Amino acid sequence: MIAPQGWIVLLRVVVGCWFLKAVWTKLTIAWLFGVIPYPAVSARFLGFQPRRVAEFAAGNPVEWYKHFLEGTVLPHAATFATLQTYGEVAVGLGLVLGLLTGLSALVGLYLALNFGLATQWMSFGQQGFHLLLTTSMIVFLGTRAGRVWGLDAWLLGGASERAGRWLRVVM
Repeated sequence: MIAPQGWIVLLRVVVGCWFLKAVWTKLTIAWLFGVIPYPAVSARFLGFQPRRVAEFAAGNPVEWYKHFLEGTVLPHAATFATLQTYGEVAVGLGLVLGLLTGLSALVGLYLALNFGLATQWMSFGQQGFHLLLTTSMIVFLGTRAGRVWGLDAWLLGGASERAGRWLRVVM
């Protein structure tokens, strides 16, 4: 195979773009002290997410996960919607830029496994998609995909030996 790293970079960037696309309608601009803009979770998504989670839980055959959705996620829906949104932003930016790719892939793996557990009973398409997403995250972790055509390589190159040891853990 010629230059397998380049193909992994392509997959990393495409998956990162998918995460950024997924979060596009979940964000809005809010103003801190009426002056400083920052990305905030939209009221639309805060209202939509609990209904969607209830739908995922209603027919879910994985009992322990159904109980997790109903007993933990739904009572704290705003918190989980916020964590999901900012998690998707972090994964998307991390994968596209190749920045803290190991950490980004680990968060992406957590999200993909949860999305898969929530929706796997709904259709074969859901099963296949989340299996591929999970596998992609494992590949990014295993290959440290940000070290090729990513900011991870640049950061590691300029880091001291001590800092480099710590950076290698999250990159």
